Amino acid sequence: MPSFAEARARLTGPGGPFELAIEDVLGERMAVIAKRPRSLRELLEGSAARGELEYVVLGSRRIGYAEHARLVASVARAFEQRFGVQKGDRVAILAANRPEWIVAFWASVSLGAIVSSMNGWWTADEIRHALALSQPRLLIADRKRLERARREDLRGIAVVEMETQFAELERFAPGAALPTTPLAEDDPAVILFTSGTTGRAKGAVNTHRGIVGFVQANFLSGAERMLAAAGSGAPAPVPAGQNVTLGAPPLFHLSGLYGTTVMGLATGSKIVLREGRFDPEDVLRVIERERVTSFTALGSTGPRVLDHPGFSKFDVSSVRTVGFGGAPTSPALQQRMREAFPNARDSVSMGYGSSESVSTITAISGAEYLAHPESCGRPVPTLEVEIRDASGKVLPEGVEGEIFSRSPYTMLGYWGDPEATAKAIHPGRWLATGDIGRLEGGYLYINSRARDMILRSAENVYPVEIEYRLEAHPLVAEAAVIGVDHAELGQEVKAIVVPAGDAAPGPEELARWCAETLAGYKVPSLWEIRREPLPRNAAGKVLKNVLRGEQDATQRD
Repeated sequence: MPSFAEARARLTGPGGPFELAIEDVLGERMAVIAKRPRSLRELLEGSAARGELEYVVLGSRRIGYAEHARLVASVARAFEQRFGVQKGDRVAILAANRPEWIVAFWASVSLGAIVSSMNGWWTADEIRHALALSQPRLLIADRKRLERARREDLRGIAVVEMETQFAELERFAPGAALPTTPLAEDDPAVILFTSGTTGRAKGAVNTHRGIVGFVQANFLSGAERMLAAAGSGAPAPVPAGQNVTLGAPPLFHLSGLYGTTVMGLATGSKIVLREGRFDPEDVLRVIERERVTSFTALGSTGPRVLDHPGFSKFDVSSVRTVGFGGAPTSPALQQRMREAFPNARDSVSMGYGSSESVSTITAISGAEYLAHPESCGRPVPTLEVEIRDASGKVLPEGVEGEIFSRSPYTMLGYWGDPEATAKAIHPGRWLATGDIGRLEGGYLYINSRARDMILRSAENVYPVEIEYRLEAHPLVAEAAVIGVDHAELGQEVKAIVVPAGDAAPGPEELARWCAETLAGYKVPSLWEIRREPLPRNAAGKVLKNVLRGEQDATQRD
C-alpha cells in the first residue's frame, strides 16, 4: 500500500495527472498545478457539456447545467448593457440561498466583475459598512434584505430585487454567449467578508487563481487519499451516480460559495438549496426526498439534526459523505455522526481554511480521522504550514504557536485596508491565520483562537480541551468555555452547556465529569445551562464575544 508521500509523488511528479511546476505568483516562486483552468469562466464553460444534468434545485425550480450556462450568459449581458458593469466593478449580492444568487455570481465573475459577497444575517449598520467599503455599481438582493438596508445607503447603486426583477435579466439575451473579456489568474473575483467576530468585517479579496485553486487542491488531496488507501495502487472505486449536495452553508460564506457552488459545478454535482432558517426536520425531509449524498454539518447544525426527535423516521441512507469545517469538531460528535449516517462512516471529513487562505489549508477524513480525531489533518498539496512564535521564529514539531500558511491561492489582501493586509500577509506571502496550534507527525492540531485562551493563576487554559470533554458527555449537545475576570485568579473558567434532549445534567455532575480527565485548574467553576443553541457565525464558529456580553446576538443564527 503506497504511503501518502508515495501517492503524492505519483500524482504530482512528471507526467502525473497533477504534475507540479514552479512558477511566479505575485512575485514569489511557488509550486502550482501545471494543467489547470486559468479562470472561473473557464470552469463554467466546460460545465455546459453536462446538458440536462441538474445543477441547482430549490423547491420546484430545477436548473440543468446547459440551462445554467445560458442563464449566466444572459444575465452577464444584462449586467453589462443595462447597468454598465465592466471588469473590476463590484457586484454586491445580499440574499438568502437562492438559484439567483448562484447565477448572479457566475455572471459577475465571467465578466471580470468582483462579487461583493454580503452576509445575509447583517444588520442595517453592517450592510452600510460593506456597501461603503466595496462601493458596488450593482446590488442584487432579495426583498427581505432590501427592506433591512437604509435607502440613503443605496444612493448611486443600481438595485435588482431577486423576487420581481431577476427573471427579466435571465430572459434579457436568450441566445447570448458567455463574455470574452480577458481574465488573468490573479485578477480579483470575490470580496469574501470575514465573519466579523471582533470589530468590523474586513473584505478578503480572493482571485480567480485562488478559487480555482480551491477546487484543484481538493481534487489532488482527494486523489492522494484514495491512492494511499488502495492496496493495488489504483484509485479506490467511486460510488456510481451523481453526487447530491445539501446546500445548507450560506452562499456568502466560503463553505457555501466555494465548497458547495464552485466545487459542485467542477464535479458535476447537484446542489439542493432550501428556504428559510435552518430547520432540522426540513433538512431531514430534503435529504430523504432528494437522496442527498453529501451533508456538511457546520457548527451546531449537526447536533440539531441528530437530536431531532423524528430523526429515525427519515431515510438518510443516501448520505455517503459528512463534512465538518469552520471550527474543530469534538471526537464525540464525529462518532455520533458516523453512527447516525452509517453509509458515511468511512468518509467523515474535516477541512481547515479561511476567507484569507481561500483554499483548504489542511484536510483529514476516513481512517485518518478515526486515528487522529482531534487533528485538522495534513497540509493539502501545494499548501505550506508553519508554526511561529510571537517574534516570527519557526517552532519545532509539538510546540504551540500561531499557524501560518503559504500557497498560490492566498488572498490578495483586505479590500481598502492596507494596514490590516500588512498585519495578515508577511514577507514571502505567508498568511498569519490568528489561530493557535501545533504540528505533530505532519498533522495540525488547533487549540484555540489566541484571544480565547484563559489565563488562570498564571496557567494557560485552552477552552477547546474542556469543550471536547464536555461534548463527550452523553447528555450534552454542545458546549462553549470562556474566561471570566476574577480579582485574585485573573480569570476563572466558565462553561456554557446546551443539553441533548430533555434531560439536563447539573453543574456538579458536569464538574465531576471534567475532573475525571482534566487538571483541577481546568475544571469550570462557573456554569450556565441553556436550551437555546450557542450563537454562531456563518462559519460555524461560536460567537464567544456574544457569550461574554461584548456583542448583541441580533441577526446572528
